[in-house]
Amino acid sequence: MRRFSWFNATSLTLGFAFLYLPMILLVIYSFNESRLVTVWAGFSTKWYGELFRDQEFLDAAWVTLKVAVFSSTLATVLGTMAAYVLVRAGRFLGRTLFSGMIYAPLVMPEVITGLSLLLLFIGIGLDRGVFTIVLAHTTFAMCYVSVVVSSRLTSFDKSLEEAALDLGCSAFEAFRLVTLPIIAPAVISGWLLAFTLSLDDLVIASFTTGPSATTLPIKIFSAVRLGVSPQINALSTILIAIVTVGVISASIITKRAAVAQARDEQAAIRTEE
Repeated sequence: MRRFSWFNATSLTLGFAFLYLPMILLVIYSFNESRLVTVWAGFSTKWYGELFRDQEFLDAAWVTLKVAVFSSTLATVLGTMAAYVLVRAGRFLGRTLFSGMIYAPLVMPEVITGLSLLLLFIGIGLDRGVFTIVLAHTTFAMCYVSVVVSSRLTSFDKSLEEAALDLGCSAFEAFRLVTLPIIAPAVISGWLLAFTLSLDDLVIASFTTGPSATTLPIKIFSAVRLGVSPQINALSTILIAIVTVGVISASIITKRAAVAQARDEQAAIRTEE
């Protein structure tokens, strides 16, 4: 039975073209000499220089990076704690309410989340800025971390924790020395997911930001409303390059780890023989 056909090839080509052709065009026109983004006037890299000399974009990028690092770290800590309670604590009073509050941001529209947080910050008299954006991003990113870590804890062999407790470890030491190293890939994945969501967020940040804190998505959205400039193309190309390098690096690391694990397993089998 033939698995490859012209229909499959055509469908695959059209699908990839729909997804990646706009990005390819954006990258090409980021090297355009002309200020008009749709008129090719020759190859040039001057817009990258203009971008790195634009202090507003640099400040927005720095704010976005700070918010992403702090919010993803805080979300990872809180999300891991919440996942551990949900998986290990069993049945307790208020469990349904607790799990509902943890997972609510997954299905809550971002407009509702952003508006409710805005009303909260106004109600308690908290000035909006970097701190409020960090709190807002932590709120909606924590649930994603909790889902990722919970899935790993569910398949985790609890007898390893029990063995550590029998050998004299406290509950915290058993978690730190046994559980955390085993679930570390899930924790790291949760942190990366929270970091990506924070970098990409526009709606919630627009509700919770203040005059002194403008994130990069907000800056890009404000600039695009006045017309797409070649600097936006250059900035988008840099972001695409960073994401591409990250994905390729993660794939290489994962593949090498799988090869090393298979090699170790084969060596162990030979040793037993």
